[in-house]
Amino acid sequence: MPPTQAEPASGYAYGIAAYSIWGLVLPIYMKALAHVPSMEVMAQRILWSWVLTLGIVAATGGFGTLRPSLTPRVLGTLVLTAALISVNWGVYVWAIATGHGLDAALGYYINPLINVLMAAVFLRERLNRIQAVAVGIAAAGVLILTVESGGLPWVSLALALSFASYGLLRKTVRIGATEGFFVEVSILFVPALALAVWLVRDGGGRFGLAAPETALLIGTGLVTAVPMILFSMAARLLRYTTVGLLQYIAPTLIALTSIFLFGEPFGPWQAVAFGFIWVALALYSWSIVKDRRAAVRAVPAADPAR
Repeated sequence: MPPTQAEPASGYAYGIAAYSIWGLVLPIYMKALAHVPSMEVMAQRILWSWVLTLGIVAATGGFGTLRPSLTPRVLGTLVLTAALISVNWGVYVWAIATGHGLDAALGYYINPLINVLMAAVFLRERLNRIQAVAVGIAAAGVLILTVESGGLPWVSLALALSFASYGLLRKTVRIGATEGFFVEVSILFVPALALAVWLVRDGGGRFGLAAPETALLIGTGLVTAVPMILFSMAARLLRYTTVGLLQYIAPTLIALTSIFLFGEPFGPWQAVAFGFIWVALALYSWSIVKDRRAAVRAVPAADPAR
């Protein structure tokens, strides 16, 4: 998307909704399943996401466009994105369940910086001066968090790299958001089903033992599929650097949830670092809004018929 072209408001709405679910709803939901083995939660997320997405694709007539879209290149890309998102889901579930929510938040703060780097290298998107300053301030905030923790945790690195790579690949593949996600969970369906069955037979699984937790495991499909579809829709409508900016919503909500609901420790250095990141967010947001208004004003001026 050219820098002078206004980005649609619907793209922002999809992105904000997706990251709000990931940052607030999902950690609370996953914490309620902390007593369930992380691998089982992971498997159930895939299985019930597949069921839900199958219904959506069938109801919207998506199968008619799905078959011609699945070229060898598209299918190969979706195999990679399926592998990346499975890593991301698994690490996230484990982090929330074991009290590493702030590590997860750090990973998702690093994520937009990796997005900007990938956008510059692979998509040739350019930052203006204000945006470059904002990225630098955000990088300083992430550096403070990293030094204060004594090094970059593997949780943070795994989450950042897996999701940044996933977003880049999904932006370049030509397939609908819902249809693409359906193909991804279909690729993961058989391994997830085998894992779920093995856990139940081995006696380590919780599915089917009690109605409340079984209902929660089934519901993982909803809290997984909905934000993934919203994210894919946003990624197709917005510049990749804009998507990277919106991603600050999720780690901020995860951090607040981890501190105030889950009781994870939060010291003065974390507060300083988070302040840096929020200043960067404000600058970058102002720059994007400014560019968008300029692009909207330029449309009537360029059209002699108006």
